[in-house]
Amino acid sequence: MGFDIFGFRALWSPYYLSIMVLILIGYFVIIGPWRHKFNNSTPVSTKQKLLFISGIISLYISKGSPVDLLGHIMFSAHMTQMAILYLVVPPLLILGIPNWLWKAIIERPFIYPMIKFFTKPILALIVFNGLFSVYHVPLVFDFVKTNAFYHACMTSLIFIAALMMWLPLLNTIPEWRTLTGIKKIGYIFADGVLLTPACALIIFAPEPLYLTYSEPQAWINALQLCVPADMLSGLTLTGPDMFNILPLIDDQQLGGVLMKIIQEIVYGSILAYVFFQWANKERQKDEIVFKEDYNPEPVK
Repeated sequence: MGFDIFGFRALWSPYYLSIMVLILIGYFVIIGPWRHKFNNSTPVSTKQKLLFISGIISLYISKGSPVDLLGHIMFSAHMTQMAILYLVVPPLLILGIPNWLWKAIIERPFIYPMIKFFTKPILALIVFNGLFSVYHVPLVFDFVKTNAFYHACMTSLIFIAALMMWLPLLNTIPEWRTLTGIKKIGYIFADGVLLTPACALIIFAPEPLYLTYSEPQAWINALQLCVPADMLSGLTLTGPDMFNILPLIDDQQLGGVLMKIIQEIVYGSILAYVFFQWANKERQKDEIVFKEDYNPEPVK
């Protein structure tokens, strides 16, 4: 049976797509015609624009495309969705927003104290990984997955925590740099370690953990989060096994493995990015010292 039985709205989320398009339009208006309204604004590079566009496309893929529907049917798809949403999207958005726009956002009186507090490196790591782990506790997961309000609140909260976790590592605003050099590398390793227990719980569990992927009524209740009620009421559904070709335990283990693999790929890429940034700065410092040593100022 194909996923097209759920209808166009469930598969492609046209309203969500409209929001993403409006965000992109707003971004280009701000960095274009409205740029002069911001202090110390400079032209935005093509690279930054592409990073932001990639972030918005990735956000739509994770929450608006058929991946979102598939994430309610297969746990492995859910974990892939989580990896994209929390590990791929935030870095792309952070790197795609120019410093002058970040300052305009961060330095608002009601935002500044919150950002300053929650981007403290140790706290940021604990909050993000703690929320992610709590979310995947079976009792919490099954409750959140069957309630639209709590699901929206929980996923939004973890997404904000993910932004707070990535900001100390990737922001390039001089006065907001809380991590430099080797500390950034340690931060990445610590982040990987803190996410491991949640993945291990899922990978090595001896039985299916989540009712929303095994119990038919709980599964149908969870589908209501992404399938319109009028469409869902007209379908005859018996359970996720109608679509999932994998045994439940295999699908669950695959989800944990995929999350860990995507995490390692993303963290490895960021690690390389941070390392080469650090190496370039050290080389520039050495070049400056070399020039000063071998080209002394003439004595007057």
